[in-house]
Amino acid sequence: MKIARFSRMGFILAAAGSAVGLGNIWKFPYIAGENGGGAFVLIYLITVLAIGFSVMIAEMLIGYMGRLDSVGSFEKLAPQNKGTWKFAGFIGFTGILILTFYSVVIGWIFHYISVALVALPSSVEEAEQSFTQLLQADIGTQLFYHTLAFLSITLVVVKGIKSGIEKMNYILMPTLIIMLIGMFLYAMSLDAFSQALEFMFVPDWSKINSESLVVAVGHAFFTLSLGMASILTYSASLPKTVNLTKTSLIIVGLDTGIAIIAGLMLFTFLFQYGAEPSKGPGLVFISLPAVFYEMGSIGTLLAVIFFVGLAFAGLTSAVSLLEPMVQYLIDRYKYSRLKASFLAGNFFYIIGIFALLSNTQAYSELLTFGSRNLFDWIDFITASVLLPLGGLLISIFIGYVVPKEQVRAALHSSMTDMGFAIWYFFLRYIIPPALIIVMFNLLNVF
Repeated sequence: MKIARFSRMGFILAAAGSAVGLGNIWKFPYIAGENGGGAFVLIYLITVLAIGFSVMIAEMLIGYMGRLDSVGSFEKLAPQNKGTWKFAGFIGFTGILILTFYSVVIGWIFHYISVALVALPSSVEEAEQSFTQLLQADIGTQLFYHTLAFLSITLVVVKGIKSGIEKMNYILMPTLIIMLIGMFLYAMSLDAFSQALEFMFVPDWSKINSESLVVAVGHAFFTLSLGMASILTYSASLPKTVNLTKTSLIIVGLDTGIAIIAGLMLFTFLFQYGAEPSKGPGLVFISLPAVFYEMGSIGTLLAVIFFVGLAFAGLTSAVSLLEPMVQYLIDRYKYSRLKASFLAGNFFYIIGIFALLSNTQAYSELLTFGSRNLFDWIDFITASVLLPLGGLLISIFIGYVVPKEQVRAALHSSMTDMGFAIWYFFLRYIIPPALIIVMFNLLNVF
């Protein structure tokens, strides 16, 4: 089946929209806060540059050369005697697993847009009580907004590459960037901005342990949308004339820049009003609403802008998490896009309900296994296990399975000989051992 093609700018915005999501604005600040700030940020940046950038080119290359869904592209590019590599394409299913809890979080954000419009909590205690009430007791509200998120995501994907995904990103991505830059400029005018700079960029190595390393690598893959075939699937729709290296640099730069801007902005607001930077997943739902309240009328405006921007970021990433499964169903089973979208959408919607319920008092005991509930297990396994595993498979596939001459020919116009030699060396000899070491460290986390 012929795949609709992105324009070059449409692809960059869609891929950046996939990368720039809740991982940058919701998750990055709170895990940086939990892991001591500067030291974690440094490890994260090294991971993005040394591993993330190289793996992104490799993943883009598979989609660019394969021109099919993730399973089909691996199957097409693997030599005949290595046909089992088609199973590596099932990394595309990781995205839909992430979407099971991601949709729930987008639902929380939708709820907090209404909270910002009606009445912000007046203290951290009130904000914590409100968020706890939402998670643990208010099942109806969560189900309503989770359903709204499911419909929003699925209907965009139903419209396809050009009319749905590309069109949405043309609107939402520039709007999101303008919103964040505006809030960042305001944060720069506050006294606590220097404190936020110190927290983000002065390393405290005493806060770092093996779990921090696993989290940093996992988050680099999560925030860049690597190892889940989102970038691969989008790349199947790339124009043949695109420069993969430059495109990857733009996406990585946008993603990393927005994560840093969001972190500095949020920590400035938190420090300015004496809030706690290591509040965990509830940071933007507990600490920030109370901080926005303290700002007065400007705070109400900033709260609305922030949560709308956060919703935009979530939606642009969410459609990229659903698309690999949808494209697989279309290519493999010849389903219509409508049927494939709602079939895949119903999967993440139903599992998402169980993830949602695992946070509630009524069902938490039933849906808790060992040290984590279902919501936390899906988050941990996808970010810390499946995404690095996907990156490992991509690196080995391009570095060892696809003939080097074929890889070089595909990147002929995108890399110099020296650049290719360095990238290929990293892909073969640096990235696989690094990811294997990180995954072995998971034994300490479990």
